[in-house]
Amino acid sequence: MSSSLASAPFLAPFGTRSFRFQWPADLCVAWALEMETLVLGWFVLVETGSVLMLTVFGALQFVGTLASPLLGTLGDRVGLRRVLATMRFGYALLAGVILLLAGTGELNVFAVLCVAGVAGVIRPSDIGMRTALVGATVPPRHLMAAIGISRTSMDSAKVAGALVGAGVVAVFGMVAAYAAIVAIHLAGALLTLQVDAGRHAPAAAPLVPGGAALAPPQSPWRELREGLAHVWHRPRLLAAMCMAALVNLSAYPFTGGLMPYIAREVFHLDQRGLGWLIASFSAGALIGSVLMGALGGRLRPGRAMLVASVVWYGCLFGFVATPPVAVAMALLVGAGMAQSTSMLALSMLLLRSVDQRFRGRIMGVRMLAIYPLPLGLLLTGALIPRIGYAWTADLVLCCGLALTLAIGMAWRDELWRSASPGNALAPHG
Repeated sequence: MSSSLASAPFLAPFGTRSFRFQWPADLCVAWALEMETLVLGWFVLVETGSVLMLTVFGALQFVGTLASPLLGTLGDRVGLRRVLATMRFGYALLAGVILLLAGTGELNVFAVLCVAGVAGVIRPSDIGMRTALVGATVPPRHLMAAIGISRTSMDSAKVAGALVGAGVVAVFGMVAAYAAIVAIHLAGALLTLQVDAGRHAPAAAPLVPGGAALAPPQSPWRELREGLAHVWHRPRLLAAMCMAALVNLSAYPFTGGLMPYIAREVFHLDQRGLGWLIASFSAGALIGSVLMGALGGRLRPGRAMLVASVVWYGCLFGFVATPPVAVAMALLVGAGMAQSTSMLALSMLLLRSVDQRFRGRIMGVRMLAIYPLPLGLLLTGALIPRIGYAWTADLVLCCGLALTLAIGMAWRDELWRSASPGNALAPHG
């Protein structure tokens, strides 16, 4: 297998046993989570008719963002695989609660919001933890390809999850859809248990010559403070975190939590139409992930992150201003490609800039940058009934684009200069 993979650099990460299990595990989890988001988001919008309640549902899925650094620190201490597998069994349990309520006819909006809030405590950490685990188990020379392939598990699942989730609910109902979701979650958790612990496995305490432990392990809070300090004192890490926070605040709401409202109220589509809109964005993201996996090693991460972010905002401006659904879907494909390119470049910038022992906690800090997403959802949900969808979108996107350019100017030596470590090309060999 290794010789055949060597002739296809994009597939080289599959030469690592751990990655051969992690990729399908991530694929299952991403598929199930995407189906849940679509099914429950549409349920909340139809039951309440309120865009504000829809954005509350979306925001609740990220309430645990503040706990992400602690989970990242826990992963550094007890093993990333162990923490990630536990989280994924938790997803299956919560999906089982929805299945039980739907099967007994007791499902309501309040129950959905409660389950979304509990799931939101752990769900935001999943992406950062899986990225850190890839960095811990895949050789550095294959890391760019591995990150790109790992991203395809999310993007391809969003395409399939959006279409299948909408189709299954429309044809067979919510009970059948959630039975499938529970089964997929369980498959993902079981596959995660087969992944290697990697270099993040907890190390034994160093011994003094007499044989006694030199010092007790640090507290998780101290390790978290060290992770935050690690970011604060490294300009390119701080710039990347600011960029991640900005796009979560101003760009992601329009292709995520607000999409059921946009499909139903702006384009007058049904649940299947919603699936096609989400699948269009995700298909673009999948294309971007594949291209980054194959060619990303030739790109300079800092520059790629900035340029792709500007293109992302440009596509969203067109999407907001475009009445024809077909054109809007094409613009969503472009937005998805730019989003994937930008965020993969950001992940590579982080992984190349972080000491190995800090990877788990730094990726946890990275997930803190998701916290503006629920704030952006709540802000747009409050503004749309007052000033309208188009004005809200233009205002938020204008601010996002202006601040992106400001980040590029403020950290131009770190993000734009070709000699900067943030623009180093991937190693070969």
